[in-house]
Amino acid sequence: MELPVSESPMCDGVRYETFDVPVVGGNLRVGSWGDGGPVILAAHGITGNHLHFGELAKQLQPNFTVVAPDLRGRGRSSDIAGPFSMADHADDLVAVLDFFGVEQATVIGHSMGAFAAVVCAERHPGRVQSLVLIDGGIPLDLGAIAGLPTEQLLANLIGPAIDRLHRTFESLAAYLDYWRQHPAFTDTWDTRIEEILAYDLGGRPPTLRSTVRAEAVIADAESELDSEAFDRALAQLAVPAILFRAERGILNQAPPLYSDSAVAAWAEAVPKLRSVTISATNHYTILLTERGAKAVSDGLQQFLR
Repeated sequence: MELPVSESPMCDGVRYETFDVPVVGGNLRVGSWGDGGPVILAAHGITGNHLHFGELAKQLQPNFTVVAPDLRGRGRSSDIAGPFSMADHADDLVAVLDFFGVEQATVIGHSMGAFAAVVCAERHPGRVQSLVLIDGGIPLDLGAIAGLPTEQLLANLIGPAIDRLHRTFESLAAYLDYWRQHPAFTDTWDTRIEEILAYDLGGRPPTLRSTVRAEAVIADAESELDSEAFDRALAQLAVPAILFRAERGILNQAPPLYSDSAVAAWAEAVPKLRSVTISATNHYTILLTERGAKAVSDGLQQFLR
């Protein structure tokens, strides 16, 4: 596969390029790591960006090329005003494959991105070779908070990640200090995480703010929480799929986002789905740390053999 020409810096010794891919409503900024090998297409979480896959892409070298967009409404794709839903993200993912001339790929999704990946397999079955779901993609058991208005539900579920969308920050240092208090990063803070968070900022000091559009998060959450739609999509799943589950939750809490019983029930209900728990990781560190990304990379490569 020959990629379109763009700037070609090296990132930790890995070739890294960015591209702008036309989609309905604007352009997606897309990052690409690697110099060859089968393409893996990756979709990030509800308030993330494509750099969330940088460490995993490094771990997958030289065997794969990893391609990941800033999903519409986030990062350098934040100017896209909508529409926002898992179906729209799924169609955007296929537009990325078209741009790179890739007929079929393994699709990875983290958190909300895993739900977009499942919908992509349902809407575009010929384009998805296999699915890799990272702490997402199967309906959540929300318990007592299930009936809350969407933004209030998100505040309970992801806390600081949604709260920051309504704040401004006087400097990058202030923004990093805000995130440094997040319980998910208590023991794992490093420069890699700082670079991902710095990319998220837009504007000028002293009124810096996240580039994530709040209206995109709300609309996508409502789409992601449509459990009937995902029950149907998973029941019809026709490609091999694996769920990598973090041992701890979004706020580094026990129990994890997906209980043992929920994972077991879905594995029984969906013959194509298997699951692996990554120990000593939470919803963020399963992807953003070297240890978590290496465990996912090792499991993914074994899955794809």
